[in-house]
Amino acid sequence: MTKIFVILETLLSFVIVFGILVFVHELGHFFMAKLLKIKVEVFSWGIGKRLFGIKKGDTDYRISLVPIGGFVKFSGEEAYEEKREPSPDDFMAKKRWERFLVLVTGSLMNIFLAVLLVSIISMVGVTIPEFSGQKPVIGWIDPGSPAEGANLKVNDEILSINKRKTKTWSELEIAVGTKPKRLITIEYKRGEEILNVQLMTESRTRFSMGYAGFYPKILVQVTYIVPGNPAEEAGLKVGDVFLAINGEYIYYHRFLKVVAENPGKELEFLVEREGEILTFHITPRLDGKVGKIGIGPGMKSELKKFGFFSGIGRGIKENWKLTFVLVNYVKDLVMGEASATQIAGPIEIARFSRTFFRMGFFALMGFIAFISLQLGVVNLFPIPLLDGGQILVLCLEGLFRRDFSAKVKQIVMQVGFVMFIFLFVFVILNDIARNLPKGWESFLFWK
Repeated sequence: MTKIFVILETLLSFVIVFGILVFVHELGHFFMAKLLKIKVEVFSWGIGKRLFGIKKGDTDYRISLVPIGGFVKFSGEEAYEEKREPSPDDFMAKKRWERFLVLVTGSLMNIFLAVLLVSIISMVGVTIPEFSGQKPVIGWIDPGSPAEGANLKVNDEILSINKRKTKTWSELEIAVGTKPKRLITIEYKRGEEILNVQLMTESRTRFSMGYAGFYPKILVQVTYIVPGNPAEEAGLKVGDVFLAINGEYIYYHRFLKVVAENPGKELEFLVEREGEILTFHITPRLDGKVGKIGIGPGMKSELKKFGFFSGIGRGIKENWKLTFVLVNYVKDLVMGEASATQIAGPIEIARFSRTFFRMGFFALMGFIAFISLQLGVVNLFPIPLLDGGQILVLCLEGLFRRDFSAKVKQIVMQVGFVMFIFLFVFVILNDIARNLPKGWESFLFWK
């Protein structure tokens, strides 16, 4: 019964997320078509066989069988010059700049939705890890990691990865995370000296995230207190931030190591609480084979609430940054510097949809914003069958000052359909492979 509930909840979450994204995208096409007096024959949520709907005016508003997309069908959309003369309200009767506006508005609506949601979330309040906007200065290196092998040290500042500047830790995490099992060149600063080193990243997690083994200077913040444990007995509170242990200024990974290695030994903790510096003497309790004090160790973060205009500014800024991340990832993918196995398909999107659905309304809105931006940007790529492919054809027609023949457009659509099927099959298999013991190798049944 539990598995059935999980499946149903996952499907519901996916339908909510994808339903909003598709509706907003197609609404963009629909709105601009109506504005330009183009006759709209069908507005469909979903593709395939019509399930039900209503006919209002010239338009059939319908729900279709397969909920993985949607479409708007314009009058005369396929009425090219060889077949018949288009009517004044046909799509093909409109000027190229008008058709361009109709095609591009779907993606623009998705991008607008992403900016709107991030802006609203920023005004309500967003928790931001302190380290994410800081310079990428190393605070910890995992023993035996590629970073240790490359002789990187604590306090080294990472300046760039493969000649791409990394001004903050969030930029550095993306630069390394998108390059699993890749040889990367790191430019870093040690003291006043600028040095370069190469290292081979590893692949971690089922999403094949690139791993180098260095971490920022993350201060530990108490996220919860386990009742009946040393932390509660000593008087620690949620929100307290650890600064030092036994006089040693300490960061996240080192903190965990020191506590784990000292069960039964009293330690002196220097703690910041609402601007006040306090001292606690706590003895870690043996739990299994390691010492614990009974806290949820989180990263020091702060809740920021933005005003109306600053919230909109943050919505634009964050989506602008994510757009460049996406474009750079695609560029690296083409150049062979990123892994295609990191692409998530509908199965993974459904799983994430359920996760964020359970986290609450604003968490789900944040996820919808993230996916909406990607949908909007990717749809503008010059790939046949996507809006960007049709926009490219339209631009080429404008360059040559004539419409291409129906046969040429049909070939373009057929190529696009084959590419779409190939990509769809790949992402589905990739989603499945993530959950198999040996990944893609699990499909090689003869081995």
